[in-house]
Amino acid sequence: MHMTPEKSPPAREQGLVRFGLGLASWSERWFPDPLVFALLGIVVVFVAGLALHQPASKLAIQGGKNFWTLVPFTMQMVMIIIGGYVVASTPLVYRLIRALSGIPKTPRAAIALVALFSMLTSLISWGLSLIFSGLFVRELANRVKGMDYRAAGAAAYLGLGAVWAMGLSSSAAMLMATKSAMPPTLFNISGLIPLTQTLFLWQSIATTAILIVLSVLIAYWSTPSPENARTAESYGIEYAPIGSSLEERSKPGEWLEYSPLLNILVALLLCYYLFDVFRTSPQGALAALDLNTYNLMFITVGLLLHWRPKRFMRAVADCVPATGGVLIQFPFYAVIFGLIVGTGIKDILANLFASISTHNTYALLVAVYSAVLGIFIPSGGSKWIIEAPYVLQAANLHQVHLGWVVQIYNAAEALPNLVNPFWMLPLLGIIRLKARDIVGYGVLQLIVHIPVVFFLCWLFARYIPYVPPIK
Repeated sequence: MHMTPEKSPPAREQGLVRFGLGLASWSERWFPDPLVFALLGIVVVFVAGLALHQPASKLAIQGGKNFWTLVPFTMQMVMIIIGGYVVASTPLVYRLIRALSGIPKTPRAAIALVALFSMLTSLISWGLSLIFSGLFVRELANRVKGMDYRAAGAAAYLGLGAVWAMGLSSSAAMLMATKSAMPPTLFNISGLIPLTQTLFLWQSIATTAILIVLSVLIAYWSTPSPENARTAESYGIEYAPIGSSLEERSKPGEWLEYSPLLNILVALLLCYYLFDVFRTSPQGALAALDLNTYNLMFITVGLLLHWRPKRFMRAVADCVPATGGVLIQFPFYAVIFGLIVGTGIKDILANLFASISTHNTYALLVAVYSAVLGIFIPSGGSKWIIEAPYVLQAANLHQVHLGWVVQIYNAAEALPNLVNPFWMLPLLGIIRLKARDIVGYGVLQLIVHIPVVFFLCWLFARYIPYVPPIK
């Protein structure tokens, strides 16, 4: 009797690979669409508010009133996607991506390399990390046969789920180092906390290095063999090369579209402005690295490196579909923000937090609290504004180093990103997958990261001397 050959069963894989495949299969079957996740979050927080004796009418009003609160932030996120894409798709950067994609020869090496560059670029800008890593995965999908596309997509997301907040785009660290950006009530509690006391503490650098090494090893060891891989082809995904040659100019009116003149002039103007921003920043150049400055830097570099308006606009048009999820879902997350901040939920949580913490348990409680709250308010900067007043007040009470408290927050609040689809949206738009396709490998990373992050936060808090606020 003729027997049809079967694929090698997952049982032949190593234990971590089998576990990763099982989680990936589970997430593909059970994980909801990101919009469902946002809507469900609203319902959960609303019910929690009722349980905490908040009036239903007040919850509804505060939630609805805040629907448009994150519109400026949403636009900043959209511009991060566009800015990152136009830079990553320039001929110069795309040549770098192509060169890097020629290094790995096996699926396991390819996914480990994606994980490494995702985290390294996230220390510069999480927006750049998402776009660069997404394009890197697309290029590797065409080159490395048998590469599991789900695992590669999850590796590309590690920058947002592991170390981004430990780098230069940390909203919390940048805010605390910039007096003009801090609400006066917060400054009265904490004073100014320079970057030397947050991002550049050796304990912070050590934590970042440990998380990078750990994440790369997990990504490497959990990569399925080609026999058990879900490749880009199996999803019906094919990619055309980025940055192909422009069509010929056909009309006299198109001359300026194909000329580099306007790109050069406008880029020079913006470069001078950026130079002046860094030169005149009262707290130093690093303090000027906010979201608006980052976005303008990437747009300026993209404008210059694309050289011609026609090529620049084509890159913008190519990446706009990746912004759709951000545009519609961020306002619903703003409703969750309003439910917590605009009612008594925030004060109840604050009082509870201060009453149950001690010097020895404080760091661990901050880490757990920040990670849990991050499920419902996934914006690191907005959530820090909520947490900072009572978290730092309790730190002064228990004499815990304020700069390390900021880094505890940064390390812990990134954890839910590994499974929260909020920040996946730009990446998913580029690699054409759904959140459920990559969340399984995110869960695997999360299981390992939680005890490591919590332990390091607690350990270093015990040995960094307390420094009174600098005012």
